[in-house]
Amino acid sequence: MIKFFLMVNRQGQTRLSKYYEHVEINKRTLLETEVIKSCLSRSSEQCSFIEYKDFRLIYRQYAALFIVVGANDTENEMAIYEFIHNFVEVLDEYFSRVSELDVSFFRTFPMLCGKAHSRCNQIMFNLDKVHIILDEMLLNGCIVETNRARILAPLLILDKMSDS
Repeated sequence: MIKFFLMVNRQGQTRLSKYYEHVEINKRTLLETEVIKSCLSRSSEQCSFIEYKDFRLIYRQYAALFIVVGANDTENEMAIYEFIHNFVEVLDEYFSRVSELDVSFFRTFPMLCGKAHSRCNQIMFNLDKVHIILDEMLLNGCIVETNRARILAPLLILDKMSDS
């Protein structure tokens, strides 16, 4: 079972966190700090699977974004590793490009995004939609959907409703 899902930038700032087991708020902060520190301190040549306390960390880096998943010993690390990639592909399909640097840049200069990419790099402004995507893919810490069209269908319906 997946225990938590984190999106973190290189500076160690948590951009998104979702927990599938109860963890007190003060313990979450400590957990995130330790997890982020252990992932950021590793080189690109090292394995993306880390044994940490009573669970495993599986992470992937995309530009300046790290996606970290904490899972118990019964989960297949490669399946989680591919799940992370699938999640990023879904984000990429919906938001055009996915990277923390692009998000920061277009937050500062949104007029450069253009009409062709109306959702371009709006991840930080649309965390609710990122949560919807994650909720479509994970239910109570279990992967339930990987098909991009099915994952994005509710968001596309919401977008059509908001446009009309």
